[in-house]
Amino acid sequence: MKFSRLVLQWLAVACLLVVSAQAIASEPDWDAIAELDTVHVVTTDSDGGERSTKIWVAVLDGVGYIRTSQGSTWGDNVAKVPEIALHVAGKDYPLNASFIEEPAERERIIAAFEAKYGSNPLLNLIRGSDPRIMRLDPR
Repeated sequence: MKFSRLVLQWLAVACLLVVSAQAIASEPDWDAIAELDTVHVVTTDSDGGERSTKIWVAVLDGVGYIRTSQGSTWGDNVAKVPEIALHVAGKDYPLNASFIEEPAERERIIAAFEAKYGSNPLLNLIRGSDPRIMRLDPR
């Protein structure tokens, strides 16, 4: 009787360790992602289907940010359902996206994108001068 109880206790501890390790692994490695040119964001369309879109990502102060133009379908999806996934190297990371509105914070993030990808006036004309910027946080 004592042996089986001890085994059950050890199994419970092992299960907790596995669950904890999986929870830690579910958060992206932002340092590694900062080195990538592009990633895929997976959003939910209005019909409930998934939409995967190849995008740029910037990392600032250990936090991931994405951006899109005002009229993009995937950006509209995020406005309706902020629970997204970031698809990187064959793995999906469940995240919450929140829109950044504060002007000084937006300027810092835009500067991070420009430092990484450069500034292209023609692209800004197409995309618009007021991108929707989203912060990515673990769910």
